[in-house]
Amino acid sequence: MAIAVGGVSQSIYPGWLNTWFGANQSCYTNGFAPIREGSPSNPRLSKPRAVMMPLRAVAFDMDGLMFNSEDVYTEVGHELLRRRDREFTKELKDAIMGLTARRSFEVMIEQCSLDDTPDELIPESEEIFIALLDRHLAPMPGLMDLLASLEKSEVPKAVATSTGRRLTGEVLSSFDLAERFDFILTSEDITRGKPDPEIYLLAADRFGLPPEEMLVLEDSHFGCRSARAAGAFVVAIPNEHTADHDFGMARFVAHSLEDRRIYEALNLASA
Repeated sequence: MAIAVGGVSQSIYPGWLNTWFGANQSCYTNGFAPIREGSPSNPRLSKPRAVMMPLRAVAFDMDGLMFNSEDVYTEVGHELLRRRDREFTKELKDAIMGLTARRSFEVMIEQCSLDDTPDELIPESEEIFIALLDRHLAPMPGLMDLLASLEKSEVPKAVATSTGRRLTGEVLSSFDLAERFDFILTSEDITRGKPDPEIYLLAADRFGLPPEEMLVLEDSHFGCRSARAAGAFVVAIPNEHTADHDFGMARFVAHSLEDRRIYEALNLASA
């Protein structure tokens, strides 16, 4: 987008954003969602143009995005299957990354030929997870600064996670973060988990915004698919467990929550 200054057209957005927008006029842009306008009866309006709308809220995934909890879940998977003389492989980990607990255990039972049911594995895994939290859990780089910048600019924010309410509460309370979010959505709030868009459509509804005005931060392929299918502006932030995932549906892939492009897309001052 440009404005005229002294008769010269000048961009009001960062160079990388304008470059991306120029090459992607027909889809969502970094930081803004296009509205198409045109009229066949008016030659000046016969060619659609894009009007950019600012992003107004942020939805955070939790595991692997806000915290290194995917490391903890990896330990849980190893211990759970060790007790059953099975191996928690990378292939299995990739297959369940971002899914709800119930769906994850359905996949695990099928791939590992277990006799257990999800209702038996879920509470056992939760106890293992909670026992590991104090020794292993840590926030991802840039999380606290980004939260502070969002709060300074009064940008609404929420958590939208595939994790259940109990473990979500345990993780967020470890760093006194629950009260800093406008709302928290967990697997108990939806009937269809990621990659279905339900959780992000619900988040947009709770924000009172159209999905295209919501920025979603995700670390997994399934999570990014979910947010993109909802119509949100998706930023992928891979971690060591998801570095080889396909993030082709994301608007851009950030190196961490400290990435300046996140701040620019939201028009935030750097922390």
